[in-house]
Order: sequence, then C-alpha cells, then structure tokens
Amino acid sequence: MNVQEIFAAGHMPDRLHRPFIIAEAGVNHECDLRIAMKMIDAAAEGGAHAIKFQNYRARQLASQHSPAYWNLSCEPTTSQYALFRKYDKFRTEDYEKLHDHARRRGVSFLVTPFDADAVDCMAPLVPAMKIASADITNKPFLQHAAAAGRPVLLSVGASGRCEIERAVRWVREKGAAVILMHCVLNYPTADENAHLGRIAALREVPGISGVGYSDHTLPGGMENLLMATALGAVVLEKHFTWDKNRPGNDHYHAMDVSDLKKFNRLLDSLFGNRRCISPESAIETVRPMIGGERWRTLFGDAALGLLPCEETARRHARRSITAAHPIPEGKRLAPEDLCCKRPAAGIAPYDMEKLLGLRAAADIPEDVQITWEMVVR
Repeated sequence: MNVQEIFAAGHMPDRLHRPFIIAEAGVNHECDLRIAMKMIDAAAEGGAHAIKFQNYRARQLASQHSPAYWNLSCEPTTSQYALFRKYDKFRTEDYEKLHDHARRRGVSFLVTPFDADAVDCMAPLVPAMKIASADITNKPFLQHAAAAGRPVLLSVGASGRCEIERAVRWVREKGAAVILMHCVLNYPTADENAHLGRIAALREVPGISGVGYSDHTLPGGMENLLMATALGAVVLEKHFTWDKNRPGNDHYHAMDVSDLKKFNRLLDSLFGNRRCISPESAIETVRPMIGGERWRTLFGDAALGLLPCEETARRHARRSITAAHPIPEGKRLAPEDLCCKRPAAGIAPYDMEKLLGLRAAADIPEDVQITWEMVVR
C-alpha cells in the first residue's frame, strides 16, 4: 500500500483496509545520520509502510520565550526554543540521503515541515505533507503546504469541530486532498484520554478523504492502534525509537521495532488473508481481544473538542503573530515585519491580513508576540 492508495480507499467507511502505518522517527535520531539510517532499517524490518521525520528551525518555530508543554520529568528542557535548537541540525542534503535510503528499503519517506522553507525543500521528496496539530490555526503555513501539490495528513489535537472544518476548507481551497488524524496533544497520553470514539466523529467533517490516528499513548500491547483500525482509521502514526530507554524528547512514549512487529501480528489476526473487512466484523473480532472495560476506556467521549489534558499544549504549541525584527513606533506593518511562532500568546496567524497596514503603537521588540493593544490604525 502507498499514500495514494490510502487517500483513494479512505472514503469507503463500509470496508476497512489494512491501515497505512507510519513510524514517526521525528528527531529521535538526535541529528545523527547514522542512527537515522538505522531507524529506517528498523521501520522496514518491523513492517511500517512509511517512516517520517520532522524538519524545523528553532528560530522559525518558537520564540525564545516559549515555555515547555511536555512532561518535564521525562524531558527536562523548559524552553521549546532550547529543545528545538538541539535537534534542528539536519539540512536538505541529509533528508535527501534519508529519502534515498528509505526508497532502497521499500518504505515511503515522509516529513512534517514546520515552516515554508521546509515545505519547499521537502515537496520533491515526499508523497504527502504531514501537518502537526499545533498548526491547525496557522492559515498562511497550512495553505502554503497545501499548495505544494501533495495530499495533506492533518492532525487535529486540541481542536474543536469549527477549527477542524475551517482548516479543511483552507487546505481544500488550494486543491489538496486531506486526511484528518485524530490526535491527543498530550505526551504521553493516558489511556482514559485516548477518546478513540472521535475517529467516527471526524468522518462527518465534509470534504475529507478519510480519518487516521496519531497515537501518543505508551506502546504497551499496541491494542490502541488495533482498536483504532477497527473503528476505521486508514492511517496510523506512532512515534518510533531505536531505544526506548533513551532519556528525553520522544523516546519515552515511542514504539520500537519489537512493538511494530507485535502490532503487525495483531493485524494479521484481524485481517488474515483478506484485503479488507467490514467494520462490524472488525469490532466483533477486536473488542473481545481488548476486553469490554478497556474498550470503553479507550473509546471515551466521541464529541470533538479540547480536553483538559491538552490545555497547556494548545496554549504553548500553537503559534501567534510575532515581530520578525524590531519594529519602531509608527511603522505600518508589512509582511516582512511579521512571522508566526510559538506560543499562542498574541494574535492568531489566521488574522495576519487584518494586521497588515496597521501602525505600531510603540516600539515592538524582536521575537515578541503581537497583541491588538500594540497596534493602531
């Protein structure tokens, strides 16, 4: 199965296909190209359809005043900017080498870009664009990614239905197909916060090609992903590591090659030799495997919306309009004066056009989130 096939099959909820599995390497390679290559090998060995990396520059992603939103007992870095600076060393030629190695190993190469430059560099290398939950309000970036001529996998953690539908419209305006990825923006996600019932609710969003699941729970027996499959997820994404005992970043809630093999064995027991199965058959098979009580826990609340456990991440991981350089009092704001960075302490990116042409009410320092009180007509 390839990315084009899952976009084609995702609109048929009456038949469930074996899901497209993405091993999310992120930056767990810690900017060591040799380790990143080994992670591709492990993903191929474990049976992933794709391996995905992240491409960002700390200075374009987060202000120097961006607080952490993760479990500090597992990742002690207290600033997003400081953490991202540790892992933004790969350049385009490094991703090209990883792309070529993935191709040799028979797995698709995917990347989550976090800025327009990353989109432009990665577009020739990837069959689809993956966009993180935190950028669901970042209209300029979303539309730039959607205009790259690739379908879009859009995570929707910490988002309400109106925000999700609006983001889909922005993507569709640029002609890109979109699969929504149910996601809980909490690291790691407790089982009682998984709310897998939302997979069905997301199918009701107009204009999409299907629904997937980006899982942040601890790997355990991998039943969460199996249940998501039974509920209709056509794409499954889970953080991937070469060593679950590594400190910090995303190692502590990631699966490894053994977990990936375990999950594929579970899929074997569900699908057998069949290419697709009915949703009724899938639920009938999977529910006893998981157990009724655990099924109810994981299913949770099917209503879309912000969870209490996501509030900190929503506040700190989303972006707001930020001064790209010092802006003197009285200057009329132009596109080159502004950028969008974390945290969401100022004006939302989708209001960029409203801000252009207004004057700075006082000097605005570089890397400061802009609020309406800082500008005048």
